[in-house]
Amino acid sequence: MPKVSGEFSVRITPESMSSVANESSINRMSLDKQYTGALSASGRGEMLAFMNRDIGSGAYVAMERVQGTLDGLHGSFLLHHCGTMQRGTSGLTVAVVHDSGQDELAGLSGTLQIRIEEGKHYYDFDYQLHPAT
Repeated sequence: MPKVSGEFSVRITPESMSSVANESSINRMSLDKQYTGALSASGRGEMLAFMNRDIGSGAYVAMERVQGTLDGLHGSFLLHHCGTMQRGTSGLTVAVVHDSGQDELAGLSGTLQIRIEEGKHYYDFDYQLHPAT
């Protein structure tokens, strides 16, 4: 399974919330990312999140459309994010949505790990390209 790594920048912007989100303290944000390295792409998406800062617990889910090149192959795909924090201990899964790959990235699957080191964001992307059926 190929693995690529690189850096990315992210801008998170608060968005208007529905009455249901307002009543439940759920926050809605838009994501705007720029990936560099073997994944040279832009990512745009939506995130829903809740955080109880008093005890350090919360969760977020997001959908992100990534468009650009991966190891020289052009196309797009969707990432599904699922993050949790339980009293300061975090967990995160970011995976390619099955059958979301387009153009030269059709048949893409994989998982993406996010690292934050000295204030910078990095990704490690394990992926496979399966032949189209």
